[in-house]
Amino acid sequence: MPTPCRRLLRRPRRPWTVAVFLTAVALLASGFTVLSASGADSGCRVDYTVNQWTGGYTAQLEITNLGPAVTSWRLTWTYAGDQRVTSAWNAEVTQTGSSVVAENTNWNGSLATGGTADFGLQGTWRSPAPAPEDFVLNGVPCGGTGTPPSTTPPPTSPPSTTPPPSGDCGAAVICSGFEEQTGPTPSGAWRFTAPDCQGTGTAAVDTAVVHSGGRSLRIDGRAGYCNHAFVAATADLSSVGPVMYVRLWVRHTTALPAAHVTFVSVPDSSQGGRSLRVGGQNGALQWNRETDDATLPAQSPAGVALSRPLPTGSWQCLRFAIDTSAPGLDTWLGDEQVPGLHADGIPDQDIDQQWLALTVPPRPTAFRLGWESYGTGDDTLWFDDVAVGSSPIGC
Repeated sequence: MPTPCRRLLRRPRRPWTVAVFLTAVALLASGFTVLSASGADSGCRVDYTVNQWTGGYTAQLEITNLGPAVTSWRLTWTYAGDQRVTSAWNAEVTQTGSSVVAENTNWNGSLATGGTADFGLQGTWRSPAPAPEDFVLNGVPCGGTGTPPSTTPPPTSPPSTTPPPSGDCGAAVICSGFEEQTGPTPSGAWRFTAPDCQGTGTAAVDTAVVHSGGRSLRIDGRAGYCNHAFVAATADLSSVGPVMYVRLWVRHTTALPAAHVTFVSVPDSSQGGRSLRVGGQNGALQWNRETDDATLPAQSPAGVALSRPLPTGSWQCLRFAIDTSAPGLDTWLGDEQVPGLHADGIPDQDIDQQWLALTVPPRPTAFRLGWESYGTGDDTLWFDDVAVGSSPIGC
């Protein structure tokens, strides 16, 4: 199902006004409602733009620091209705009752005078309610007086699973651009495998199409259950954690089909060696758990709409964070956290309700790249600059 077209509506900014406005526009083609709100004073300004549909919303927030420079920030606000935050990106966001707290990550805490920070969140709602107005930055109301202090550190919060912008993977257990490969067939730290049955799918080291350097891994995937073709890393990942971070660059030829396909397979000892699988279904990216065939997101129209297609004909940076202490997952396509590919421990219909039915934390032990089709779907894929480790890895 195609992803609905979303448009964000913003009013012209008036940096020195204390007015808070709310605008609602019905988008007839998509069924989305767009709301925008802002509040400002001599210390800070917050622009809050929400993209809303029946039962759910995403919001993009931009903080502008109008006071002295700060080295960290903590933004709070209160929802007037029953909105509930389910996930966030570029910030650590928690909610208690109607009160919401957003804190900087380890890479976007510094705000010069006039500087801005952007972050987003995903949530649910049942009853219509206005956008929030009572934004407070580092203890100073954005609709009041004063300036945010420059030395107030953020309170202690759980470790961030948002990857920093750095793409360095030197300390990772797997950090490979396949440059060490010397022949046309994967060897050494990477070996061809067909986990269930082998057919006509093939794997090769390619020097014609690369993301960086002079080599990449090419998979010619074929439709049909018995055409599995994967290249497995020989590294043992059983001690990577407590969060396993994965970064890979992938380029594929044919759009993800309606049928189920897999191109990343992560054997999981908590499932007796069966895999957590990353691939697609209904034309969008999805996670699939082999042991019970659970998917993330749910394969409902609303769930699929919260995922993303995998663009063809260009290199795409795909990142995962797999929590080995709880059944939690995060997924990023480029710099965007994909809302439908996020499991936060709180079951949400159309997203992770089915996924969280299994409460045993995953324990990945290995890593495989390739192609597995469960019906229709040929594809040619390239993989490059692959990293797996215990610390966040950016693109």
